[in-house]
Amino acid sequence: METTQLQQQLFRHLKESLPAHLSLVDELCHLLDLSADSVYRRIRGEKPVTLNELKQICEHYHLSLDQLLQLKNDSVLFQAPGITHHAIPFIEHMKGMLEQFRYFNSFKQGEIYYLCKDAPFWYFYLFPGMAAFKTFFWSKTINNEPALADQLFSLEQYPFEECFAVGQQILEEHSRMHTVELWNLESIHSSINQIAYYREAGIFRDRKDLLAVVESFIQMIDHLQAQAVKGVKFMPGTTDVAHRGPIQFYVNELILGNNTILLNLDDKKVSMITYSVFSYLITQDDRFAARAFDTFNTLLSRSTLVSRSGEKDRNRFFNTLRDKVNELKK
Repeated sequence: METTQLQQQLFRHLKESLPAHLSLVDELCHLLDLSADSVYRRIRGEKPVTLNELKQICEHYHLSLDQLLQLKNDSVLFQAPGITHHAIPFIEHMKGMLEQFRYFNSFKQGEIYYLCKDAPFWYFYLFPGMAAFKTFFWSKTINNEPALADQLFSLEQYPFEECFAVGQQILEEHSRMHTVELWNLESIHSSINQIAYYREAGIFRDRKDLLAVVESFIQMIDHLQAQAVKGVKFMPGTTDVAHRGPIQFYVNELILGNNTILLNLDDKKVSMITYSVFSYLITQDDRFAARAFDTFNTLLSRSTLVSRSGEKDRNRFFNTLRDKVNELKK
């Protein structure tokens, strides 16, 4: 392919990647500090893009030269938000996720597909008790935040109200999207194990804190079941769910995959994979998305849909989850 064609292909790719309401020319004028006429000449291929301009474009839009030049290899470029910084407070991680969801919802059509090795992060922020516990656990045990190093968990002392508020905003953004989730009976086991560990290690300040967290966990499961019954996502206490995004809730009792999030944003596909517990990698590589969607659809074909229909299987699944969580009270 000739250089001019490659350059034109680059700008076509950028235009397709932007939400419809954004102007590629305006974006590039700001990024490259060029006039609109200069940008148009580059888009048409009349003036070559310099190596420095190409570097700025690739860094800003997280593009791979391998992909742009259509090199036939197995390389895939992933973005890892926050990887260049030292450990940040957990609230900053949450704010970053909120910005991601706002970006997803800037497209006219947003669909999210989640292969749930663990329960999706945002559901833990449906109710304050579980939200406080998970925030404390992630901040103390995973993020090693010094202020929590020798602390015991107490709902009264650590309500993490700011994190809960941001979590509620993430849920609001998430509820606007069409969602397909694939769950397994193991999807809540890591959270059960975390609560059990804190119980056995004496990290709950009082048994009433343990019981409050378990009760909040049950509330979360009840709410997820209510969403499956209606086939729509909504916030606790909300009565009007007509404007909310639909959810298809599948259960697969045989295969436990990894935490993978796939998105359709208009005609654009985005893939996300979690790592280091609550961090994530993002790619817009079409080859990766095609393989990931193929696997997801294969698993769906071997799974049971329990939203709206499938009452017997739905009740059996959620009752089993509740039984597992209630064991924590003993």
